[in-house]
Amino acid sequence: MSTSESNPWSDAGVSEAIGFLLIFTIIITGIALVTLYGYPVLLQQQSNANEQVMEKNMIVLQNDLKSLSYSMVPYSETSLSIGGGTLFVYNASYSSTPAMFNVECNNNPLIIPYSTGKIEYESVDAQTNIALENGAVVTRMTTVSGSTMLAEPRWFYDGPTNTAALYLISFNTTSTLSRAGVGTVSMERGISNYSAIQIQQGETCTVSYTPDPTSDYSVAWNNYFANDMGLTELSPGKYLLLTGPGQIVVYQDNIEVVSV
Repeated sequence: MSTSESNPWSDAGVSEAIGFLLIFTIIITGIALVTLYGYPVLLQQQSNANEQVMEKNMIVLQNDLKSLSYSMVPYSETSLSIGGGTLFVYNASYSSTPAMFNVECNNNPLIIPYSTGKIEYESVDAQTNIALENGAVVTRMTTVSGSTMLAEPRWFYDGPTNTAALYLISFNTTSTLSRAGVGTVSMERGISNYSAIQIQQGETCTVSYTPDPTSDYSVAWNNYFANDMGLTELSPGKYLLLTGPGQIVVYQDNIEVVSV
């Protein structure tokens, strides 16, 4: 009768220590992959989501502004979710170099250069600013030059009567206002002024936007003048509004921002 000795290694298993190291290595590798690749993507998606929400919020505020300015509603109040940044209200006279709208005829000011102020969202994560300025929603990247207009203001030109209607809407506050998280933007209609100015034969009237150098939306406004209104650029940043005989109607509305 023959006998055989069993192989001493045939029944040997992987030790618990080696198994633990393998499992621990897999877990650490998974965490590293999520941290290096997944987490930045999640942050970017969250930043994009916050930016899209604020774009919609600014459109809502623009509609409130239309009700206050055009429909003469006395008061509006809108609750907003402000994520990934801060919402600021800049008074029309908050800076020594504010953005200005200039309307001139034969190089003489038709109105005093008009500072409008703005409601501006400044994103920390996406490095993007979105502003409600003079009835328009504009946006820009803080790290590169250039800007674009997301929603246009209510400016008109009527060809048959050669009449331009310009709405100049300014924001004013009694104190510096800012908000992060959830806030309620309360605005009320202030003093308004209306003027219809007759432009005589041979007079040439222009419109231009002078930006705040710390928050430049000039590309957005220049594109609006050139492409949407179809104005001719006479010199850098200055556009031909109309030539006489004609009429320029200017609406100047003061909106008081009570709280955010």
